[in-house]
Amino acid sequence: MTDAAFAVHPTPIGDALVVVTGTGLASLGILDRPAEIALIDLAVALGAPPVHDPDAAVDATAELDAYFTGRLRRFETPIDWLLAPSGFARDALRAVCEVPYGEVATYGEIAIAAGSPRAHRAVGSACARTPLSIVVPAHRVVRSDGSIGEYGGHPERKRFLLDLESSGGSGRV
Repeated sequence: MTDAAFAVHPTPIGDALVVVTGTGLASLGILDRPAEIALIDLAVALGAPPVHDPDAAVDATAELDAYFTGRLRRFETPIDWLLAPSGFARDALRAVCEVPYGEVATYGEIAIAAGSPRAHRAVGSACARTPLSIVVPAHRVVRSDGSIGEYGGHPERKRFLLDLESSGGSGRV
């Protein structure tokens, strides 16, 4: 069981469910369903329901706001990898964190950086399942042909984030 707190925070691409533990940011996802439903899944994964406490998430939400206004290019909020996949998938997500703001890498390049050059599909799966959207910048990972991919069924969000970063923070909804 992990003590966790959550907040729902508005962003230009939808409300974000932000979950923090004593270690750091454990989950950040743009809501596609009611927060109450997402929280049930998180309670199962965490072993207890997170408590609603926007103050506990204030550092993460302040960085999120700064990112969306172009004032933040690298998140400093500590990450709690508790809900992230293990093994190669986690290695891939850590490699994704090294893709600089405003740049992209291919799934194959991330596979190489994570130590398994032929695992580009596994990288795609890790990016699709990351519990740490935006902070782990899976939106910066693209297909080898340069197309952006699905981004969890929301390519418009990925396009928004890529445009935001390429414009230096002046993206539009």
